[in-house]
Amino acid sequence: MSTSTSKSWTTLSSVEKYDNAWINVTEYKVINPGGKPGIYGKVHFKNKAIGIIPLDDQKNTWLVGQHRYPLDEWSWEIPEGGGPLLADPLESAKRELREETGLSATRWTQIIRTHLSNSVSDEEGFIYMAEGLTEGTKELEDSEADMKIWKLPFADALAMVVDGRITDSLSVMGILKAGRMLDI
Repeated sequence: MSTSTSKSWTTLSSVEKYDNAWINVTEYKVINPGGKPGIYGKVHFKNKAIGIIPLDDQKNTWLVGQHRYPLDEWSWEIPEGGGPLLADPLESAKRELREETGLSATRWTQIIRTHLSNSVSDEEGFIYMAEGLTEGTKELEDSEADMKIWKLPFADALAMVVDGRITDSLSVMGILKAGRMLDI
């Protein structure tokens, strides 16, 4: 197994194809690792992906549900959202948890750092476990007006991952990792 860290792609040129507040899409003319010319498209995310596993002393957690426009279907997920690239991901996690659930936490543990689709994007994600919870007021964004919150035993959320009812990648990763850490 090679552990080389040398760069094996050569970029010849680039053209921006699309840009909005959340993503930028660029097409590159390249020389691939086999020495042949080609093209490569990259989706640059303008935020970090942030996910939170809130966990109370009785091993309950909270899921949020909402209609996801790209899939045109309902999705149960851990509280999650985006954090500015230059911001501390933990501060973004605290904000997202408060906005979506009204919860705040006194103990935070980063359980995952991930790249969500590294063959086409540079999106980096962070998942935290939040404990020592206090309930407060939600601060939903307009795009979350249909959001539902569900408090349930963590073991039930884990079962939803195992049987395919939860498919969101941050949620799957975070719940599986937390389940392993909690020995559930």
